[in-house]
Amino acid sequence: MSGRELLLHVRIRKALEDRIRGGQWGPGTRIPTEVELCEEFEVSRITVQRALRDLADAGLIVRFRRRGSFVAQAIGQHNLLRFTGLLIQGPETHGDHQVISAQVLPAEGARLRLPGVPDAEAVIQMERHKLGADGHVLNTELHVLPFRLAPDLLDQPLEPLTTHAYLRDRGVELVRARMYVEPYVLGDDQAALFGLAPGTPVFRWLRETWTRKGDIAELLEMIVPTGSERFYVETDLRGATDHS
Repeated sequence: MSGRELLLHVRIRKALEDRIRGGQWGPGTRIPTEVELCEEFEVSRITVQRALRDLADAGLIVRFRRRGSFVAQAIGQHNLLRFTGLLIQGPETHGDHQVISAQVLPAEGARLRLPGVPDAEAVIQMERHKLGADGHVLNTELHVLPFRLAPDLLDQPLEPLTTHAYLRDRGVELVRARMYVEPYVLGDDQAALFGLAPGTPVFRWLRETWTRKGDIAELLEMIVPTGSERFYVETDLRGATDHS
């Protein structure tokens, strides 16, 4: 997908998300068809499909074959498998993303240490915040990647960028991702960022991504306060066989 198509896909997704979160489309509302959205935004069908797929991944809509797409009954549900998936395109979490910092520095100076990467090797560290509709911070992201795998990452549009997709497009073969979910307590600065009291318990998510060669490709840390959003894992059991 070209850079122009990516920007169009992000713009359409955000426009539709604003209609849902703003109440223009209430729970259960049938949203316009793909053809109607293509005409409204004057884009290709694949671009519209991409935007709708991201909205479904974010739990904002549900899609049915032959029936169309509908606004979800409960807003703010997120599939945890999205955060480890190697095939996603848009941001790991939806909403506006604000880039706080992005820089190249020695591995020993990064806030997350990449396993097997020498202290003096260059890495890229990027910090982003996910913002709610009113501009408040919903969660934070900290990415650390070896510079040798991502030499032009800082030249990309960083707000909508997904590191997995970026690496894959550069020919890096990603074969394994693992996410740890841990309890975490907010310090003073982080608490002020979220508008919460110091010592508030939240979640710390840490995702490791590895290449086929066995090298670390990225560490991603997310600090996620508990709140109105819900996270789930869904497994399709239709192909399961009972061996009991």
